[in-house]
Amino acid sequence: MKVLLIKTSSLGDVFHTLPAVEDAWRAVPDLEIDWVVEEAFAAIPQWHPAVKKVIPVAWRRWRKSLFSKGTMAEMKAFRQQLKATDYDVVLDAQGLIKSGIITRMARGPRFGLDKNSCRESLAAKAYQHPQAVAKGQHAIPRVRQLFSQVLNYQIPEGLSYGVDRSRWQRPQVDGDFWIFLHGTTWITKLWPEAYWRDLAMLTSQSGRKVLLPWGNDEELERAQRIAAGLEGVEVLPKMGLNDLNAYLAHAQAVAGVDTGLSHVVAALEVPSVAIYGATDSTLTGVLGPQVEVMRSEYSDCAPCLSKTCLKNEPGAIQPPCYREISPQRVFESLLKRI
Repeated sequence: MKVLLIKTSSLGDVFHTLPAVEDAWRAVPDLEIDWVVEEAFAAIPQWHPAVKKVIPVAWRRWRKSLFSKGTMAEMKAFRQQLKATDYDVVLDAQGLIKSGIITRMARGPRFGLDKNSCRESLAAKAYQHPQAVAKGQHAIPRVRQLFSQVLNYQIPEGLSYGVDRSRWQRPQVDGDFWIFLHGTTWITKLWPEAYWRDLAMLTSQSGRKVLLPWGNDEELERAQRIAAGLEGVEVLPKMGLNDLNAYLAHAQAVAGVDTGLSHVVAALEVPSVAIYGATDSTLTGVLGPQVEVMRSEYSDCAPCLSKTCLKNEPGAIQPPCYREISPQRVFESLLKRI
């Protein structure tokens, strides 16, 4: 069976689709999936053996110069690529108007979420076979349910992303190492720096190395402060996602915050803890068989979903919603998972 899957973005959404792909690959004989995905995430679908071809789309780049000659030529080539194959199933797992437009371009019976199930109800007009999938669930079980209804199989027990970590060669690091994903986009999603340093000390004292990746100057400076004077705590050189994946895939454990890289770790099924304070993990948070999500139980406001802290409280640990998620608690959780 040849399936065209439309799931273009974001990074977390792409990872949330992999368990459904794994289910389908196990249940449907001779399944082959072509996956339409934003060009920035084109490497990720290739991690799964069911995906035979990745078709990059560049909506984010195209919309900046929609009517330029170069953009028009790229859009024409993209449409021709979609129409070059007759598919048994064209499945839009995104549920947006833009993904519905892509679905209409392809050749084959069109499936997607019905108007009451998708994020943008107009998208449902693109599908010949709309599917009802209840809202209020985490994204992963929703996509798994959609796939099972369209491809007619029972959802298996358990959860697997189907990613083989051996595709990445182990970096040249002696002994066991843990990775701390300390960087993220909002200041309210940052676990307190003093906690990271305490966790680094606990890990180092246990005989394990700590590796600190970074993606910008602010994260580099934070990593340097966390590592300062601590034996076995190392700031990694700047690297791309594929190189960093090699470290993540072979880490003994990973601690992280609400960031895209925590979704990568969940997909790699590495023992990990994902720390949530200001944000809500219920619908789109990190989820996996080897990850523990630590949610703040700070009853005053968490999760506030605010990019700036709304509390004006004294204390060294800020934001206050992270105070109860102590370094000792994270350390002990990781020890239990390895």
